[in-house]
Amino acid sequence: MNVVHERAATHGAATPARTSRTMVLAAALGNGLEFFDFTVYSFFSALIGQLFFPSHDALSSLMMSLATFGVGFVVRPLGGVTIGAYADRAGRKPALILTVLLMALGTGLIGLAPTYAQIGLAAPALIVLGRLLQGFSAGGEVGAATTLLMEAGREGRRGLLVSWQMASQGGAALAGALIALLLSKSLSHEHLITWGWRVPFLIGLAIGPLGFFLRARLDDTLPAQAHGHHAHAEAKTPAVRRKLPLRVIVAGTMLVIGGTGTMYTIVFFLPAFLALTLHMPAATASVSGCAAGLVLLIGSPFAGKLADRLPRRKPLLAVASVVSLALLFPAFAAIAARPTVDTVLIVAIVLIGLMTLTSPAGFLMILEALRPEVRATSLGIIYAVGVTLFGGFAQLAVGALWRATGSFYAPAWYVLGCGIVSLVGLALFREKASG
Repeated sequence: MNVVHERAATHGAATPARTSRTMVLAAALGNGLEFFDFTVYSFFSALIGQLFFPSHDALSSLMMSLATFGVGFVVRPLGGVTIGAYADRAGRKPALILTVLLMALGTGLIGLAPTYAQIGLAAPALIVLGRLLQGFSAGGEVGAATTLLMEAGREGRRGLLVSWQMASQGGAALAGALIALLLSKSLSHEHLITWGWRVPFLIGLAIGPLGFFLRARLDDTLPAQAHGHHAHAEAKTPAVRRKLPLRVIVAGTMLVIGGTGTMYTIVFFLPAFLALTLHMPAATASVSGCAAGLVLLIGSPFAGKLADRLPRRKPLLAVASVVSLALLFPAFAAIAARPTVDTVLIVAIVLIGLMTLTSPAGFLMILEALRPEVRATSLGIIYAVGVTLFGGFAQLAVGALWRATGSFYAPAWYVLGCGIVSLVGLALFREKASG
């Protein structure tokens, strides 16, 4: 894989300082914005439901708000295919400019939308449109941005660069949780419901121009032979579409499911589940969210360096996954025996820490198995499908499992199922020899 040399011949090699600063910041910004929005929407979902989806009871409004949030996940695969194909045909840079502008536009629509009391049914329609734009852009963001980071690095440094995608998720989730918590603590309920909840979304909107500025200055990494009119014409033919590596896409999607199930269940659903079943305080949500974000932010670069040092990544993924699954039920037993914020905090740190340890190695292994001309499209499909099915619907799946069984261990069973699927995917994956 000689992508860096091809890029240097075509565009001129970027200096190490520019690669490690401007490129990382520009590439990671869009993915960070997605998780920032996810966090603040989750935090203020009850208020959004009350303002935009009024109903005869608060629970119905909340469920409509959460369903609207889920709409963004449904269109992710479409964004992964469409924007990924654009990145593989026209370049990583124009695709990344498109995604950050769409993401900022969707975030701005949510933050500036008049309420149902002001404009009636047009209000929830604007929220849905905002979520559709966010979901579509997020579907293509990960494939294009992670591909650019991987291709920009030399052998022995790609894992570190790719890891900043996960670190950006952690930093954005941490920032979103802290801002939402600060607003909820410092503002009265009246101020929070009239304008306070909009502040984080307007911050997200402001990131759009910064993202455009940084990404417009990037050097592209699409190899020369995949660029230009010839590639543009070929990309429309069935022969090129058949180049999509179905085995890698299927196995890669299965790999992503394990980490997705852990992240969305342990961080975003477990606190609400514990408040419902064990009557734990609402502060559990913000505390565990901040802890998970901090682990991702700090731990991802170290995990990326570890991935760079390993001759093979599959053993690390296998061992860490098995350890994580083995700890699931003891962790829930510990919470049931001692239902405190400290216990939940320890469980979140351990499980998210193990997920963080494997994420850069997993992404790098998938990227190295893909050809440059279909790399962004394939990774976009892998990530979008995995997150849509097992992240976006995690809360509904765990909730249904809990209602059917009445078991406190319903979240653990769900994460276990996702982890087993991931291990099967790992067994099916043919790792490319490094070096």
